[in-house]
Amino acid sequence: MTNSSQKTLSYIYAAIVVLVIVSITKRITTPSNYDIIITNGEVIDGSGSSSVYKDVGIIGNKIHKIGNLSSAESERYIDAEGLVVSPGFIDVHVHLDPILRLSNSESHVRQGVTTSLGGPDGTSPWPFGEFLDTLSQVGVGMNVAYLVGHNTVRRNVMGLENRTPSEEELNEMERQISAGMDEGAYGISTGLKYLPGSFSEVEEVIALSKKASERGGVYTSHLRDEGLGIIESVAEAIKISKDADIPVVLTHHKVIGKPMWGKSAQTLSMVDSAREIGLKISIDQYPYDASYTGISVLIPSWARAGGQKEFVRRTKDPKLRDSIKKGIVFNILNDRGGNDLDRVQFAKVSWDKTLEGNTLKYWAKSLGLEPTVENGAELVIKAQLNGGASAIYHAMDEDDVENIMKHPLTMIASDGRLVVPGEGHPHPRWYGTFPRVLGLFVREKQVLPLEEAIYKMSFLPAKTIGIKRRGLIKKGMFADITIFDKNRIIDRATFEKPHQYSEGIHYVLVNGELAIDNGEFQNIKAGKVLRKNSD
Repeated sequence: MTNSSQKTLSYIYAAIVVLVIVSITKRITTPSNYDIIITNGEVIDGSGSSSVYKDVGIIGNKIHKIGNLSSAESERYIDAEGLVVSPGFIDVHVHLDPILRLSNSESHVRQGVTTSLGGPDGTSPWPFGEFLDTLSQVGVGMNVAYLVGHNTVRRNVMGLENRTPSEEELNEMERQISAGMDEGAYGISTGLKYLPGSFSEVEEVIALSKKASERGGVYTSHLRDEGLGIIESVAEAIKISKDADIPVVLTHHKVIGKPMWGKSAQTLSMVDSAREIGLKISIDQYPYDASYTGISVLIPSWARAGGQKEFVRRTKDPKLRDSIKKGIVFNILNDRGGNDLDRVQFAKVSWDKTLEGNTLKYWAKSLGLEPTVENGAELVIKAQLNGGASAIYHAMDEDDVENIMKHPLTMIASDGRLVVPGEGHPHPRWYGTFPRVLGLFVREKQVLPLEEAIYKMSFLPAKTIGIKRRGLIKKGMFADITIFDKNRIIDRATFEKPHQYSEGIHYVLVNGELAIDNGEFQNIKAGKVLRKNSD
């Protein structure tokens, strides 16, 4: 072999070596082997931008690439032709209380929810950090984060006493709020309609909110009043935002009671005015014209100060009982009672299951009573003396619901609770919130464009609450993804038959794992317990 031939072969060998090295390096730095590739789908990325038709490649728990992946290899392919590929929905108002028992979170995952924020309305687990540790060990079917509750902390320190805290008591509440934030809370929640939060003055709430603000938290509030006093209550929330220097969410924002229907125009104007002066005021909302809470919401808060024993004692005093009854009559006429006993529908009644799903009017008639407001008030007292009950209140106007939904700062949130079929008579929002928006309010009523609705369910809540690397379909984000048929998605749960899962959701991925696969719930625990400033 000539020297020239040997040199030529050397060049060829060297070129082959370089190509091999380049190929190996490229395979290491830009893998073509994916765990999951979603193909042919209409990708709506959660930012509010128009949809695009691109493939989505997932490696581990992250989105690795969005584009043409036709030449890439994958362990699993999902053909999303005819389907929408969106970020998993983020529910910023969830009563997660049963999560240790219902840790797979099926009723929420089946709605396309991949992340939920618990601890709303002033009530949260306690001790806070210990609970999060326990939940991490149990495992969860979706990602969960928590707020620390003002009512919980006040109850820890002061019980159900109706008074201003002492300096020492306020200091202890501040310490507990700070501890909750240090242990991973995303902010503070209040339930100023409920005990013992209803006994607090605004100065107390501002002082505690400052502790959450110091650690970058948000403030979400069940307003002090959502009926006749809603204007003053929104003003109070705006004052708290200003004085505590904290972002505020008017949670499950609504207008309760016929006398106030239409006032959403004024409350939303107040939000806009606050934003114009630099305050960070946002809203969340469920897409129904009925609320859900304990029957005690119809009872004046002073009557329940000190707890159930004190309430029982007061009802035995004829004068006090008459005052309690008058307060309940007022609330039935002007607030959640909707001026009609048929608008109060029992949901969970441990002492009489036959009432579940039936109304206060039904109960009165079954006892041979005229369904008057006065008799309804007596039955509310009776229900509370029996240990209380929860109920659905049909006391909202659909025009207010749609008006609030269209506001650019309104997030979609369920105010639901984890549930399994057959337990009580829940509000249908526990099963159908997110599909209802996409099916009824987007497709049928055209209240929102599809891209905006998904933004309100994903990136808007993520950035409002401060949940990092979720809420968008974007390279480097966690692979929380919901794939649905925009022409079929709809809620099936009704006020008459609430225990029904929604339709039209084909796939749900939580941290890159399939929690719903081709419509079938997989009963896995791919979620994470999120802690602020560490996730």
